Amino acid sequence: MSYRFRQSSMAAVLAVIGGAWAAEAVAAQDFLFGRPSITLGARIGYAIPRADSEIFDFTRDELTIEKEDFNAVAIGADLGIRLTDRVDLALGIGYANSEIDSESREFIGSDDLPILQTTDFRRVPFTVGVKAYLTERGRRISDLAWIPSKFAPFVGGGAGFVWYEFEQEGEFVDYETLDIFYDYFTSSNGSALAYAMAGFDYSIGLRWILTAEARYSWASANMGESFVGFDKIDLNGLRAAFGFSVRL
Repeated sequence: MSYRFRQSSMAAVLAVIGGAWAAEAVAAQDFLFGRPSITLGARIGYAIPRADSEIFDFTRDELTIEKEDFNAVAIGADLGIRLTDRVDLALGIGYANSEIDSESREFIGSDDLPILQTTDFRRVPFTVGVKAYLTERGRRISDLAWIPSKFAPFVGGGAGFVWYEFEQEGEFVDYETLDIFYDYFTSSNGSALAYAMAGFDYSIGLRWILTAEARYSWASANMGESFVGFDKIDLNGLRAAFGFSVRL
């Protein structure tokens, strides 16, 4: 009887341990152990610069370039550091480049061929701001366990620095002599910027997040020596992007 009792007791203990382990394994699929404090993300989207300053007006007037030609694919990466349950410190970097082939609108070469050139417009913003969630992005179910919300809209804004480079290379017309010459013009500089954004996070499982956002930035910068006499280049613009983040 004593031996059978010990067998039964051991079986009960093993059943309890096994049941607890199984419950923990199942539960681990439904929550994170501890509230995540960092998110890392990568984005791809579309940048639409306002392109509303003298250099853009001159380029569109003289070359077969339209305002929408300066639109470009944009990529970016960001780091979110949780400050409160609904607010993150947001650090970001981005890159966008439009490369446009064109020809002179009014002139052709003496060989009856187009006068060709290429224009490049690059932007690299570095930003620091806050990202505020409009609803709870998750909830605690104990001191250790945390469940993310499926959908979490946010707004935000901040400041930073943007570096730009504007280049034109190819054939151009001297309007005094009407001679055609080959040249390379470049301007690069930096400027402070401000931005505002809105978007949403959609949780895919516990750690992965699909994020979509729209962001508008305000900035302008001086032109370089190749473009003496032009006013500041307009660096304002809209960027729409989506991508993935991981909770850490």
